[in-house]
Amino acid sequence: MDMTFAEKILSKYSNLKEIVPGQIVTVQPDHLLTHDNTAAIIQKIKPEINEYGIYSKSLPIIVLDHVIPASSEKTANNHKIIREFVKNNKIENFFDVGNGICHQLVIEKGLALPGKLLLGSDSHTCSYGAIAAFSSGIDRTEAASLLLTGETWLKVPKSIKIDLTGFLNPGVYSKDLILHIIGDISASGANYCSVEFHGNVKNFTIDDRFTIANMGIEMGAKNALFFYDEVTKKYLNQIGVTDSSYNPINADIGAKYYKELKYNLNEISPVVACPHTVDNVKSVEEVTNIDIQQCLIGTCTNGRFSDLKIAAEILKDKKIDSDVRLLILPASKDIFEKALNYGIIEILVKAGGVILPPGCGPCLGAHQGVLAPGERCLSTANRNFKGRMGCKEAEIYLASPATVAASALFGKITDPREVIDK
Repeated sequence: MDMTFAEKILSKYSNLKEIVPGQIVTVQPDHLLTHDNTAAIIQKIKPEINEYGIYSKSLPIIVLDHVIPASSEKTANNHKIIREFVKNNKIENFFDVGNGICHQLVIEKGLALPGKLLLGSDSHTCSYGAIAAFSSGIDRTEAASLLLTGETWLKVPKSIKIDLTGFLNPGVYSKDLILHIIGDISASGANYCSVEFHGNVKNFTIDDRFTIANMGIEMGAKNALFFYDEVTKKYLNQIGVTDSSYNPINADIGAKYYKELKYNLNEISPVVACPHTVDNVKSVEEVTNIDIQQCLIGTCTNGRFSDLKIAAEILKDKKIDSDVRLLILPASKDIFEKALNYGIIEILVKAGGVILPPGCGPCLGAHQGVLAPGERCLSTANRNFKGRMGCKEAEIYLASPATVAASALFGKITDPREVIDK
């Protein structure tokens, strides 16, 4: 029987020859991601950990990234609990404050690989589909159980095939594409589905794919995937991963899909997701001239080197509007260092940008860049829910790094095509 990617990989990991959507399977993932919430997870099972220990010291990936540096005594104590847990259990993959955002590090450090299965107590774990892995978010209770047993159950998802044709025009980016798709099918349009991207994807870099896969959950997807190809291979070679370290899995040609959708990249234009849902998507022309007080470029969605470079190209030798705060959030220490070496950080700072430490920062409204009542933020993040950035009376708009950078210059939402190459 021909199978989709999700069916093939979950068949492999459950040791079953054939499986069908809706079937419950038991799997042993390669890794379990947790972050600052590790403290809460291990507290759930403290007696069991003391008696039995954890399943494997190589299973967990733990990253301190959400509220860093610690913003309160409670946060500092949680970090302390996690560090002690890591030390006592000899956890192999631990990244302390300042290394970067968990999802960026999982890919950057070669922990997510083609054909691998990763789960995480964070909804944006679906990001690793950028590297042809099956990855999905689970809740804290499931994560606690996994730490002890090394296995959990999953329901085999239905699969959606998205076929891309054409090429993106100048001034249009992968963020515009995924926002367009979410706006088209809605925030629930791929509920509990595995979304496969087919067609003309060879021009999408790993950074592009990361942005798209990262936002799979914003249309309800369990997994969002780009298949292994030369782009994937080249990236993995660059970070020191040998071809023998993984076995890619592709969907069968005759696989049957729950839905098949087609998008012509030539027809995609810059868009903005308006408050308070990610699928409230409008063309940039429809929201031009809306005043903004804060701009954020970064997060696990768009905090990579290419994103910072796009912003720097727009902001070079310019100053942002005096009524705007521009926050810059590199996704990892390595990205930060590279941006420093290439002079990008200098350009962004001279333009008026404020550099934040590599981490989640203002994205979740817990630390740095919290909004005040009545303020608007234009952000490259993945969510614009009411209260997401710490204030229920503020508004969050989502857009590409180019749109955010262009808008920072004028203090209002601006079409990036008006300033690119001008």
